[in-house]
Amino acid sequence: MRRYALVFCLLPACMSVFSQPFAPVNKDASPEAKQLLAYLYSINGKKLLSGQHNFNQNMDQYSDSVHVLTGKYPAVWGTDFIWNWTTDNGQAIVDECIRKHKAGYIITLMWHQGRPLDEPPFRWKESIQGKLTDAEWKELTTEGTPLYKKWLAQIDVVAGWLGQLNAAHVPILWRPYHEMNGIWFWWGNKPGKDGIAKLWKMMYDRYVNHFHLNNLLWVWGANGPRDIPADEAYSYKNFYPGHAFADILGTDVYHMDYEQKDYNELLDLAQGRLIALTECGELPSAAILDAQPKWSWFLEWSDWIVSHNSPQQVRTVYDRPQTLTHEQVEIK
Repeated sequence: MRRYALVFCLLPACMSVFSQPFAPVNKDASPEAKQLLAYLYSINGKKLLSGQHNFNQNMDQYSDSVHVLTGKYPAVWGTDFIWNWTTDNGQAIVDECIRKHKAGYIITLMWHQGRPLDEPPFRWKESIQGKLTDAEWKELTTEGTPLYKKWLAQIDVVAGWLGQLNAAHVPILWRPYHEMNGIWFWWGNKPGKDGIAKLWKMMYDRYVNHFHLNNLLWVWGANGPRDIPADEAYSYKNFYPGHAFADILGTDVYHMDYEQKDYNELLDLAQGRLIALTECGELPSAAILDAQPKWSWFLEWSDWIVSHNSPQQVRTVYDRPQTLTHEQVEIK
């Protein structure tokens, strides 16, 4: 089977190996980040990268489950900077990312950030899924306020870990503030220019212009729209920060809710930029993937690979000729 080579080098000629319609939004993106984005464009609409999320307490557990089921490893490896600051896995994540990069994996990282109102440890329901009043949100997004400074201290910790990866030349598909169009996280359901779009731009400015984290490709990952009472996720467009701040647009889809209208809405919003299944629960069927060929990768969520998918469902996706696994993506 053909191997798709992703070659990282410093020679200008390498940057023209793959054609692409859009450069990274960070004009100072590292050669490795540029090459990764170019590679994703080179397979766009033709191939689908397989991916698997792993909890940071056991960073191979569910990728190993895929291998048991299929004899193959996912091409994209992901984990979460979630932490309670009493059992800090940040350095372990950095070390594992460097190992995974050297082994040829594509890496995606996310962060269930604790509410800036709170002190660590950040509890799931009370903090990560807590709420901010409109007044608190305005304070958070106003430079120099006490709540802004608490938020800044939080994101600067993660910037330090990402900075180690930048120094190690490890490109990262960075996906902060995910599922922001849903109602369940403290950063969620904040539409409009002063909502999550403003907070996203604040992080982008801090990470790109202050810390010079040029290894990041910015992945805006929303949730599939739904109208379930008390569990809603709204239209993508009201939460998008704009094309100057996102390299890739994604969505999280669970319970086989792969609506064609939602796929088309995301494609329309992307205007030719890449889209991805940034999280999924039940893996999409072959028929769904045939109807939705523009996904760049899927990232199966942790234990759902075994708890919500039959072995045959997993093998069906991994055995498709369009699906690329770790063994087929060569990163040098």
